[in-house]
Amino acid sequence: MGAIIWGTSGKHVTSAQNRTILICSGKGGVGKTTLTANLGIALAKQGARTAVLDADFGLRNLDLLLGLENRIVYTAQEVLSGSCRLEQALVKHKQEPNLSLLPAGNPRMLEWLTPDDMKKIAGLLAEQFDYVLIDCPAGIEDGFKNAAAACREAIVVTTPEVSAVRDADRVIGLLQTREIEPIQLVLNRVRPRMMANQEMLSVSDVTDILALPLLGLVLEDDQVIISTNRGEPLTLNGTRSPAGQAYTNVARRLRGEEVPLADPTKEGQGLRAKLGRLMHTKIF
Repeated sequence: MGAIIWGTSGKHVTSAQNRTILICSGKGGVGKTTLTANLGIALAKQGARTAVLDADFGLRNLDLLLGLENRIVYTAQEVLSGSCRLEQALVKHKQEPNLSLLPAGNPRMLEWLTPDDMKKIAGLLAEQFDYVLIDCPAGIEDGFKNAAAACREAIVVTTPEVSAVRDADRVIGLLQTREIEPIQLVLNRVRPRMMANQEMLSVSDVTDILALPLLGLVLEDDQVIISTNRGEPLTLNGTRSPAGQAYTNVARRLRGEEVPLADPTKEGQGLRAKLGRLMHTKIF
């Protein structure tokens, strides 16, 4: 275990050595896999040896978001069965050599995979990488339990919607019973105008309900959809988009940097926002 450092949350986090982090959500479709891909690239660009493990054996989308789907030969399934070495299954990113993907195996793995299997895979990865990010299936079923067994800390992803926050709260309760620490929050698809108009849960509403330190805010951004369809995470080619900058900031905070969080309600109060409201155009 690495040395202790302090993040913006005021809670201690372990150093960049052997950090195995669960990225999870209660509700599906809140941007968990997108965060995993972008955070993995951002950490790698900052010099950290990073592995991303797709633990969603039922759906397996992480390879698509990273643009690596055509380079997969072996998966976590073959590693566990002894059919190949870990190095053979790892897929190194074409543009960011510090990032490697361990793809999910066949959906039938769900029938026999155990928490000990996930611990074995995560342990092998932790021997070679500074950060191991595990993209967990949504919900609280066996896939979540298996992935959580392999992790020391967690990032919970949610959107400012009542159903997503309620489901996230259930996941947090389960993480706490497993004594996973720290657990931090990323609030995704934030719409400043709706928050300012009290048409969406505010940041304080969400943090008060979930009682977690806030690791990052990601604004609603059309570039996320475009980059996902292209298999090119926003953090790969700079941080010109709001979401790309937010993902990069999450990585910096995770590494212990003091990066201030913006107030999203102020995003909708400038001249551009006023013109946007007059013209009924989208401004974020």
